[in-house]
Amino acid sequence: MILPIIAYGDPVLRKVADEIDKDYPKLNDLISHMWETMYNASGVGLAAPQIGLPIRIFLVDTTPFSDDEDLTAEEQKQLDGFKQVFVNAYIEEETGEEWAFNEGCLSIPDVREDVNRKDTIKITYLDENFNTHSKTFDGLLARVIQHEYDHIEGILFTDKLSALKKRMLKGRLTNISKGKISVDYRMKFPAMKKGR
Repeated sequence: MILPIIAYGDPVLRKVADEIDKDYPKLNDLISHMWETMYNASGVGLAAPQIGLPIRIFLVDTTPFSDDEDLTAEEQKQLDGFKQVFVNAYIEEETGEEWAFNEGCLSIPDVREDVNRKDTIKITYLDENFNTHSKTFDGLLARVIQHEYDHIEGILFTDKLSALKKRMLKGRLTNISKGKISVDYRMKFPAMKKGR
């Protein structure tokens, strides 16, 4: 089932998400719906807050990035077929040089900006079967994970921009929160809620 993606301005995107346990109701169905929703919107990652659930789940499939001709063969291989569910994830450390990359977000359509992030992360998480993993990722793969991880911490990529950039984007972000934007996937806007 394709779910609507929550737009910028909704308070759920600002909550630090809660951990879940393996008895979370219909977890496998939820994960399946999240994959379907992400692929329908041509995304490479999706976090539960983006579908209105303040829980610590996000998923990543970096395969679309593996076609990028600017990447080395090793980077393309790392990204091709990387598909993972992250439950109750915590980034233990971020190391290496900061580097800029042009990021976007399904909850903030038609806004793309360069964001600086550290190159390497160590992250502890559970997979969809609740097996524990502690892994190190780097490069573009680390960046996609960091972006989705931020969502379960109540952080958006626009928070990492300079004060000037934020001021320049203010009108566009306000329009998104009011539903004054055209997208080719289902979205739910804060202004559509009852009582507003």
